[in-house]
Amino acid sequence: MEESTVAHSPSEKLRTQIASVSNSSPVLLKEVAIQEEQRFLTGIGEFDRVVGGGLVPASVTLIGGDPGIGKSTMILQAGCALSRGGLKVLYVSGEESVKQAKMRADRLAQMDLENFFIVNDIDVQSIIRHIDQLKPQVVIIDSIQVVFLPEVVSAPGSVSQVRESAAVLTQLAKQRGIVLFMIGHVTKEGMIAGPRVLEHMVDTVLYFEGERYSSYRVLRANKNRFGSTNEIGVFEMAANGLQEVLNPSEIFLSERGKDTCGSVVVPILEGTRPFLVEIQGLVTRSAFGMVRQKAQGFDPNRLALLAAVLEKRLGLNLSDKDIFLNVVGGVKIIDPAADLGVALAVASAFLDKPIPSDLVILGEVGLGAEVRSVAQLTNRINEAEKLGFKRCLLPSNNIKNKMEKPKHIKLIAVATVREALDKL
Repeated sequence: MEESTVAHSPSEKLRTQIASVSNSSPVLLKEVAIQEEQRFLTGIGEFDRVVGGGLVPASVTLIGGDPGIGKSTMILQAGCALSRGGLKVLYVSGEESVKQAKMRADRLAQMDLENFFIVNDIDVQSIIRHIDQLKPQVVIIDSIQVVFLPEVVSAPGSVSQVRESAAVLTQLAKQRGIVLFMIGHVTKEGMIAGPRVLEHMVDTVLYFEGERYSSYRVLRANKNRFGSTNEIGVFEMAANGLQEVLNPSEIFLSERGKDTCGSVVVPILEGTRPFLVEIQGLVTRSAFGMVRQKAQGFDPNRLALLAAVLEKRLGLNLSDKDIFLNVVGGVKIIDPAADLGVALAVASAFLDKPIPSDLVILGEVGLGAEVRSVAQLTNRINEAEKLGFKRCLLPSNNIKNKMEKPKHIKLIAVATVREALDKL
């Protein structure tokens, strides 16, 4: 429990001073004039795609991720790109000294910038004075958990400090048309630390994901008022910073083995972007009293459901087996079209029979072991065709929709999981 003053707190007075007096009155919705919003492009294509095609003035973006995943590197590169585009950028570093930030910028080869300013400060009132003096168009706070308001009697990083500091900075950005970035720490569960109202307060919430000791990173939008939340950006961590991965399918499949039991390739869809991932399954006899079902990059509850379908509908004896599933490359799959691929990966590992390496598999699986149709099939097949796959196992209902058949890839339609297993 933490005590905090609610009514007539000094922070409320500060927010009142920042806010301009509003003279707005209700108007008819049909009479509201719509102007095309101006967006600032960073030039980093993967980043711009995730935020909805560029940054909107007066928008507030919160970026979260595990320690050492590359949040500060990502936002420093984006800030430098905006500075090269002619915008004045202020980087408020609360965790690193100015010299440490300069060393990181030198490593990223971002040195000759005329409009990029940096300051080491954690006092919100002092940060506001810097903003009044420089009048930047972009402000980066690294991180929101270390800044504080002197009037709020609690330590930096506490619930009340994070809430009040974020509220003051957000109101400042809205009132002055500033593009505001805030980096946030995460808890051990992977959620952004602090009050949940922090995510409601901002316009965009981005999560930077990936294995810390893997070179690939995925930027995903969890909330976006100015674009889709289904888009992702793929980056590779290199010596000179984060590099865009323009063809993630080729990267994720580059080390795939030939004729490996339990290995399948699935064309998944993230927003408007299809790419191919490898799913690996492993089934072993349980050496303990309780069986285990572990999944990396896939919903464990969904894996348990598919295992139950395989046992009940197909007669595979999995009740005394440990099942392990891994999505290669640190990708997290939420697309239901991967169900059939997961089921066949588990069946392939159990039967110790490999799946052909020139085959891609897609389809949603129901509790009756039926294979249901998937969306945007043409985009998925075109991506598989580009990478040289020759066959595609897909739901029969998609064939009935009179889709245009591809030239260089053979379509194998199935209605049930048993039929898919028999054809394999």
